[in-house]
Amino acid sequence: MSELKIAVVGPGLIGKKHLELIDEEPASRVAAIVAPNHEKHDVTAARFEVPLYHSIDAMLGSEEIDGCIISSPNAFHVEQAVACLEAKVPVLVEKPIADSFDAGNRVVEVAGKAGVPLLVGHHRAHSPIMRAAKEIIRSDRLGRIVTVMGSALFYKPEDYFEAGPWRKEIGGGPILINLIHEVGNLRALCGEIASVQAISTSKTRNFVVEDTAAFNFEFASGALGVFILSDTAASARSWEQTSRENASYPCYDDEDCYIISGTYGTLSVPSMRLKFYKDSASRSWWKPFSLEQFAVEREDPLKCQLRNFLNVISGRESPVVSGFDGLQNLRVVEAIFESVRTGAVVRL
Repeated sequence: MSELKIAVVGPGLIGKKHLELIDEEPASRVAAIVAPNHEKHDVTAARFEVPLYHSIDAMLGSEEIDGCIISSPNAFHVEQAVACLEAKVPVLVEKPIADSFDAGNRVVEVAGKAGVPLLVGHHRAHSPIMRAAKEIIRSDRLGRIVTVMGSALFYKPEDYFEAGPWRKEIGGGPILINLIHEVGNLRALCGEIASVQAISTSKTRNFVVEDTAAFNFEFASGALGVFILSDTAASARSWEQTSRENASYPCYDDEDCYIISGTYGTLSVPSMRLKFYKDSASRSWWKPFSLEQFAVEREDPLKCQLRNFLNVISGRESPVVSGFDGLQNLRVVEAIFESVRTGAVVRL
């Protein structure tokens, strides 16, 4: 099979990772980069020996590409994705699909009308850990899911915000940048979210956007969830620092970021430790649990996501995370923002 030509829009922190993976993957090659006029982007384009364009229209008017990955700041996702879709170019747009539900819905509608594949970069959906956790839950080892406790606690250094000042402004912030990943995971593990309640604060960093937030979730199944998020907490209880999927982060085997409890047992993720009652008929807090440790083959989910994108372009697979899925995650996040604003429970 000939190499698929992939353009990358926005060679920032995640964009550079996409470029490296495309370059390493035998089935693809970097065809072009789209970025603002800046010396550092010239260096990146030179490294991959591809042309650098300063607008999506200029790139689409000059290059014949098989697909495009959009990893620009959130505010540009819609116009850039729509431009590609209308040009009949398959798109993988980084999460969130847009900075509002209505705008994201427009992207989904354009993709449907054009008949062009649209994928959303919720890369954890491609994780072997998530796949194993879903299989355990669906096997009924936990019984009926009752609760989930989750956290995304980490400390982002100052240079993270210096490299992307937009992260301090509306449209940035850890709810839209980070929690939307967690929403995707929670939906995959526990089903659709029926209502949310949230509070947030920005009193540690004093940015326009939040730095810390707490959430209550009600799932359609009746299960309840609680979640804590902070990008200013000196803690390792986050997916990045527990999953061992990204070697850039130090990891800690004794930490978990999700605890999913059912009527028969509890699964800790990503350590994949299961505590359960062997005799479900005599369950009691006086009885000891049996323990089981599940082995998981770890692989970079971003690499798995790229393979899915290439196979979708080639017509061999369907999107693991469709535009609709990305839109559902954004819908939950918008409900969270509404709850933060009003202090009320928001039903979806």
